[in-house]
Order: sequence, then structure tokens, then C-alpha cells
Amino acid sequence: MTPFTCAILDDFQNVALAMADWNSLAPAVTAVSFQQHFSDETALIEALQGFEIIVIMRERTPFTASVFAGLPSLKLLITTGMRNASIDLEAARAHGVTVCGTASSSEPPIELTWALILGLSRHLYTEHHHFRTSGPWQSTLGTGLHGKQLGLLGLGKIGSRVAQMGQAFGMNVVAWSQNLTEERASQIGVTLASSKEALLETSDVVSIHLVLGERTRGLLGEKELRCMKPSGLLINTSRAPIIQESALVRALQEGWIAGAGLDVFEQEPVPRDHPLRTLPNVLATPHLGYVTKENYQVYYQQAVEDIQAFLQGKPIRMLT
Repeated sequence: MTPFTCAILDDFQNVALAMADWNSLAPAVTAVSFQQHFSDETALIEALQGFEIIVIMRERTPFTASVFAGLPSLKLLITTGMRNASIDLEAARAHGVTVCGTASSSEPPIELTWALILGLSRHLYTEHHHFRTSGPWQSTLGTGLHGKQLGLLGLGKIGSRVAQMGQAFGMNVVAWSQNLTEERASQIGVTLASSKEALLETSDVVSIHLVLGERTRGLLGEKELRCMKPSGLLINTSRAPIIQESALVRALQEGWIAGAGLDVFEQEPVPRDHPLRTLPNVLATPHLGYVTKENYQVYYQQAVEDIQAFLQGKPIRMLT
């Protein structure tokens, strides 16, 4: 068998090759890690010429029809996770590319959601900055969560666990989504909001846990954000396009809401001059929801398994 070459993309922390036994693929496969992000499609195609196998991290690098067309050597594309909206699966099939995925834990984004909620409500960034720079001792007044209302847009696997943690903090938890039933909400001990607007109007913290699709894209725009309490906090660890970005920036600049905890953005990495980087009422992380050692080990170890199965002619965890 002619040896294959495998490109591992967007290995920002330069850890991919240490997270799994890539040597187990030798001599059939040689793996190469790329730490830099290719935001330009032409540069991406040029860099990946000749690679038969490519491993991508979540949705960091879109694989469009033109990318598939520009990579005639590509035979196997592996994405971490079993869902990746940035892959044109129809184009993959048309070009004869097998697409496989891996398992993914939902615990890391749940934990990060609460890190953002707690960080915002207790002004941790501001107080930490003052501590490190010998600034004022106690300059903010935090907001307690006990007795407050947590509103969840989405009550799936992640949303339901966020709800349970909110209940542990003594919060009143309500939820809404287009298909959410009262029966499902009651199973989690959550109140079904009568409408999206009702949830936004009455919640002290609103957290988004929805899958991005035609019905959820732009779900929160100016009208919806103006429904929120001026003291309200908005958390998004799901997908950026669920909130209309221009409306969110205005809401934060003009005080329609008190603050936002964000882990997802329409353009990643976020441009250096983007207003979300400088607004004082934003607590943001660079899409770290899934970024834990434990998750990365699952991703890359199962990517190796996917490659082994493909080489044996029996691909597993297929998306196409």
C-alpha cells in the first residue's frame, strides 16, 4: 500500500500528536500538524495539496464544495464530533470523500457556561485585573444567583444539565424552544415558558443551548434583546449566528442588557478591532466550550481509530 499523508488542522495548542498514538498508523500513514489557521481558502487548498487524509477540529475550518474540488487527493475527512455544519457533505459525496466523526463530551460546554455566568455575575475579570495591577480593593457589587430566574433557550442534553446546576444554585429555571413540551420540561423540573418573549422578559440570566438551523439562525435580534431586563445577562456557548451580532453589539453598547458571556463568534478568530473585544460588559472566551484535555484525547484517539478502519476498508462513525 502506498503510504498516506494526514494533515491535522487548527491544532492551536500544538497537542494533537501527543493526544493519541499516531505511531500506530506507521508506516501506512504519516501525520502532520498545522498550528496556524487558514482563513483564506486559496491558501488552505495550496497547503493541503497531496494529503489523502485530513482531520479537522470542530467547525474551525469550513470544507466547502470549492475546497473539495481543489483537493483531488483527499480520500478521508475526519471531523471531531459527529455534527459539523461547516462541511458540505453533498460535495464530499460528489468527490468520493468519506467523512467520519468522533465522540464528544457535553460536559465541557456545560462547565464553561457556568464559568461565564459566575464570572459575569461576580465581575471576576474586573476584580482579578484590579488585584493583579494593585488597583482598588473591591470595586464592584456582584449579583447573587439564588432566587433569580435562569431562562434556557433549548433544553436538550446540554440545556437540561445547565438547568440542573441552576437549580442547585437555588435558581428558578424556565425554558423555551419551538418543540419543547411541558412534559419534557417537567421531567427536568423546569417550567415551560409561554413564549420566547416571556422567557426573555422575566429571566435574569438567559443561556442559549440550541442547534443552529434555519429556525434558530437570527433567533435573537433587536426586538428580542430589547425584551430582556436591563439587568439581564446573556450567555452563548452554542452558535454565534443564533444571535444577530450587530443587535448584540448595540444592546451591550446602549445598555439594553447588563452583559454577555460569549464563547462563539460569527468570525473566528475574532478580528482584532472588533467591538466585542473592548466592551467592558463582555466576558468572552475564544471558543473553549469543547477544549479540554479529556475531550481532545477522545477526539484524536478516535480519529486514529477512524483512519485504521478506513485503511481496512471498513470505515466507522461515517457522516456520509
